[in-house]
Amino acid sequence: MSVPAAYLGVILIWSTTPLGIQWSAQGATFSFAVMARMLIGLAICLVLLRATRTEFPFTPAAKQLYLISGLSIFVAMLLTYWGALHIPSGLISVIFGLSPLVTGVFAALWLSERTLTSMRLTGLALALGGLWFIFGQPWPGDSRATLGTAAVVAGMTVQSLGLVWVKRLNVRVSSLAITSGALTVATPLFVLAWVIFDAARLPPAITPRAGMAIVYLGVFGSVVGFTLYYYVIKHLDAGRVALIMLVTPVTALLLGQTLNAEFIPARGWVGIALIGAGLLLYEWQALLGLRSAASVADNSLPPDSID
Repeated sequence: MSVPAAYLGVILIWSTTPLGIQWSAQGATFSFAVMARMLIGLAICLVLLRATRTEFPFTPAAKQLYLISGLSIFVAMLLTYWGALHIPSGLISVIFGLSPLVTGVFAALWLSERTLTSMRLTGLALALGGLWFIFGQPWPGDSRATLGTAAVVAGMTVQSLGLVWVKRLNVRVSSLAITSGALTVATPLFVLAWVIFDAARLPPAITPRAGMAIVYLGVFGSVVGFTLYYYVIKHLDAGRVALIMLVTPVTALLLGQTLNAEFIPARGWVGIALIGAGLLLYEWQALLGLRSAASVADNSLPPDSID
């Protein structure tokens, strides 16, 4: 697989996922939309496990890993899908762009990682200020926008906590096995949520757009996106991976405005800008490393190869 192609694939999938979540949840109930997505994702994972003969460990440690991963997916996605009904899709991507900061805080508190430098703490403060601006903004057209924003923030926080918990377990399992095990745990819970919220009723009529969004998220959002992301992490340094978190909120906002006619008030843009600045400061050291690596590569070229 080409690393640049995988990199662009992650950006494309993560940029379109928030809009897909909103479209799928609007065309059907949010609990049905997320349940259908996870059923599709689980089916694909099981087929891939068999086709590639990937080992699926079932030791006590592996089962604990699947349980934690599955529970975090269930809580994070259920909250995010409900929140997506009430806020612009681009804002979902901005909030999830905060996940490296929140993950860093949990890692410092739980794993005793000394990653919270003064610059990163400044970035965290800026990002929290941006969230304050967003929470203080009454988004047009929906009286539950503040609750929707809070739900997505809570979902992002749970997902970040799950990542740190998985890292703390430190179990050697392939990414496909982790995804399959996590979806095996999460999918029955999503079915139960559908029974509770919708009394197991199927939507009377799913629009073509909603149906395509559910299938797209099941195939690309749940399986392909994470597979490409793990591949990128394996082959690129932290600086290049960090750029994904800086690019996807911008592209998601543009897609939301272009394809979904989303309007973000001026105060909301201030909050988004503060979050972006905070994330930039937080990842500054990694980005400096990226620049240094590029400089070293340029200096290593023969003179006749430089324009």
